[in-house]
Amino acid sequence: MTSRAEQITEAEDADLAAARRVLELGAGALNALSRGLDQSLVAALDRLEAVSGRVVVTGMGKSGHVARKIAATLASTGCPAQFVHPGEASHGDLGMITKADAVLALSNSGNTSELGDIAAYCRRFQIPLLAITARDDSTLASDADVALILPRAEEACPMGLAPTTSTTMMMALGDAIAIALLERKGFSADDFQLLHPGGTLGQKLSRVADVMRGGEELPLCRPDTPMSEALITMTNRSFGCIGVTDEGNRLIGIVTDGDLRRHMSPDLLKLSAAEVMTGGPKTVHGQMLAAEALGIMNVNNITSLFVVDDGRPTGIVRMHDCLRVGIA
Repeated sequence: MTSRAEQITEAEDADLAAARRVLELGAGALNALSRGLDQSLVAALDRLEAVSGRVVVTGMGKSGHVARKIAATLASTGCPAQFVHPGEASHGDLGMITKADAVLALSNSGNTSELGDIAAYCRRFQIPLLAITARDDSTLASDADVALILPRAEEACPMGLAPTTSTTMMMALGDAIAIALLERKGFSADDFQLLHPGGTLGQKLSRVADVMRGGEELPLCRPDTPMSEALITMTNRSFGCIGVTDEGNRLIGIVTDGDLRRHMSPDLLKLSAAEVMTGGPKTVHGQMLAAEALGIMNVNNITSLFVVDDGRPTGIVRMHDCLRVGIA
């Protein structure tokens, strides 16, 4: 007779086996999809790159959920896109699709009836229609200007009914299209940050210029400035330091709280900034990632860095400013 502990172990083994089967089927299908890519993908990219409007992604049921994700990925990587529901399209939402757009339709069978009105609309107004389907002999594949055919693959559902492996391939192919377009267009980290100003992604891509202080806030003095005056500027600016610039306004040194402690004496106020400063201070430039500047401050155990352009100070970035906007 099987013990309770053995029954639990058998149940756990069955769960793990089921999960592994799903992942292995998906991995195998993705490998087959990768091997099967051909000129059809290049033709699809050519069509999408030429679009002056939006890429309208559509699909029914589970394919519709995947289509929403693909539209979101395209939009966030520099290719304007939106999702249109096939059912709603037949009741007025066809007006969301313009002659400047292209349509990317998803259907595993390729015979989803709800896509018929969208396909007819595309033919009528000569709107490029691209398809992702598993059937090259389907209605959708026949109607499409470019059809991307998924390889035959077993669904992970034991009954072979629930879309699993097929939707995994659709999702992955959508990602592949989005990234290939991104690389074609030279979409940069700056472009990405522009479209992702909020959240962790936007924070990671913030530049020093986005968080630095500049203008009248900059604490600066000349080498011959008496420390009695330099200390007043340091106190008023509240950065805990002051930059020392030469006749060409190039940064040649910095006076910090540490420098003051090292030169503490009754004659400190009579010394010049040049006599107290540390020469050749560490600096950053405005286009450096703020996270990189924060790393420099952490490694060197400092709390502020001057931002320079061609050797001339244009701003100052503090550790507190980086942490305040969520950069860590």
